Amino acid sequence: MAITSPVKWTREHLLIALNLYTKLPFGSFDRKNRVIQEVAEKMGRSPSSLAMKLSNLASFDPVHRARGVTGLVGASKLDQSMWEEFQGNTLELGEKSEQLLHDLFTKDEDSEVDFLARDRVQIVPPSGPTESKATVKVRRGQQFFRQAVLNAYNLRCCISGINVPRLLIASHIKPWGKFPAERLNPRNGLCLSTIHDAAFDAGLITLDPGLKVLLSKQLRKFFPQPALEQNFVPFEGKPIRLPDKLAAPDEEFLRYHREELFQN
Repeated sequence: MAITSPVKWTREHLLIALNLYTKLPFGSFDRKNRVIQEVAEKMGRSPSSLAMKLSNLASFDPVHRARGVTGLVGASKLDQSMWEEFQGNTLELGEKSEQLLHDLFTKDEDSEVDFLARDRVQIVPPSGPTESKATVKVRRGQQFFRQAVLNAYNLRCCISGINVPRLLIASHIKPWGKFPAERLNPRNGLCLSTIHDAAFDAGLITLDPGLKVLLSKQLRKFFPQPALEQNFVPFEGKPIRLPDKLAAPDEEFLRYHREELFQN
């Protein structure tokens, strides 16, 4: 019986794997993972091949290295080159990888490929009115950023712990409009509930160098208001929940938020 040759890892397949790496928890890189099975089937690969590639990519993640997690040792020079290119050009390659992943599952440009269910791939309409009016390219980028950030934080607001996906926002630390190069950088994102996102965006709250929540004087002007205080006071001075891979907020981005946007 002839032995089937392994499917070559093309640039496009590596971009899809890098996209997937940003969205799946580290401990889920397993050939039995239904999401990996579905994506691998669409790629024409085996689930074992894709799971192994994700584990290889983990060997380049500085967050895992700092924790003493090395990933698999079989990563190639091409893997490393693609990892570095992806991290250095997330704006372009985030959009491109999201389009490649999208096209594996559907040709409907008005739909998005969603991983928030964690146990299956879903095809869903755009997640909001802003996205629905945007160009396809912009929507793909928005989808990549939202999925990457929410999944990195395990679908929980990093301040309050709220775990309702429809109430969660992938909030930009440096504003979308002023810093286009950082628009799709997961390290420029925080997973926040809608109320904490609105407060962070308005500069009513921020994070100190220790990643602890700070409340502004402007916000305090609205106290006492029991419902308002319940959403903020219990978390003041408390550290946020951090992701377990390369999506922890960049300190330089947070410094900018404290110095330029925080209304204190």
